[in-house]
Amino acid sequence: MTGAFPSSITLDAAAALLATPSRRSDIAPFIVMDVMERAAQIEAAGGHVVHMEVGQPAAPAPLAARAAARRALDEGRVGYTTALGLPGLRARIARHYGEAYGVDLDPARVVVTTGSSAGFLLAFLALFEPGDRVAIANPGYPPYRHILTALGCEPVLIETDAASRWVITPEALLAAHRQAPLKGVLVASPANPTGTMMRPEALAELIATAEAEGIRFISDEIYHGLDYAFPATTAAAISPNATVIHSFSKYFCMTGWRVGWMVMPAPLVRAAERLQQNLMISVPTLSQVAAEAAFDGAAEMEEVKHGYEANRLLLTRELPKAGLPEFLPVDGAFYLYADVSRFTDDSAAFARRLLDEAGVAATPGVDFDPHRGHHYLRFSYAGALGEMALAVERIGAFLRRG
Repeated sequence: MTGAFPSSITLDAAAALLATPSRRSDIAPFIVMDVMERAAQIEAAGGHVVHMEVGQPAAPAPLAARAAARRALDEGRVGYTTALGLPGLRARIARHYGEAYGVDLDPARVVVTTGSSAGFLLAFLALFEPGDRVAIANPGYPPYRHILTALGCEPVLIETDAASRWVITPEALLAAHRQAPLKGVLVASPANPTGTMMRPEALAELIATAEAEGIRFISDEIYHGLDYAFPATTAAAISPNATVIHSFSKYFCMTGWRVGWMVMPAPLVRAAERLQQNLMISVPTLSQVAAEAAFDGAAEMEEVKHGYEANRLLLTRELPKAGLPEFLPVDGAFYLYADVSRFTDDSAAFARRLLDEAGVAATPGVDFDPHRGHHYLRFSYAGALGEMALAVERIGAFLRRG
């Protein structure tokens, strides 16, 4: 009998080979999920945790969204939709761009996705080949580099700092491009983990620079609507060649519904459609029905946003008094990225102690920045105001104890 393994190999060794994971799966974990798991263990044992680790709104989805989903269930069968999404939802998203940004957007350019996560996957597959270099800001959202790595692309970390207000500049992009050609650049504004935003003129200049060099531009806009320092600008208003990724998770408080969208250059829509047909078939129908109705809950969501603004004010005022005076500009989203280098050079261990000893869950900066993140913690302020006040009190006591 002829097999794939040498006759001398043992059954245990063969089993080990068969169960060996692929090299492409060898990516770093998303550490915030590990923090969330540890917090759950503490709560299961009877402890109380202030959750500032996960970027998840405490408020539920808009009433209109929930009501629409109930009606769809009551009506009976919930089947597949077309791969690009429900026509009504795509049209409503396009209308949103006119209402929010003054952009006349063709609904045919809208692709509904299973959250922004699937949007990144589809965009990277549609835009890049294995081996392509794609620039992202450092610090930045970890799955950017992890998904790119799993797909065989090379994430190129561009360091940001206070001089650039923690965003990628045209000069930094060109410097990375001169080292070896870039095929793409991904920018988030408001950004995770920093909460910083790009001003309209800076975003326009970066897009123009990228396109002049043949570098494809991806704009992560999932925190649009949660802007406090100045209004966010969509890349769709600047260039028809930019790919925009958005989500109902943050502003509309629909994390678990797993529904988002992309605005793509018209020639790329069919590529994304083919990929979606094969990888996901379609986005969950109930989530799409709820998402279309969510736009009717804007007034409700603005009240939630005011709650974030109150949390932001409390933290920026009280954290310095508690012992954390240094953090990046808190322009938007619901994150505060704090410098803890006065206390530690190991943010992972520091975050674990803060959780175990003070009951405050925060995410270590090494999740977002493999180079300098050991000196930072990210705090999400998407929770209730009372919980944020309690967190500051606990953080202050923890720091005073040393």
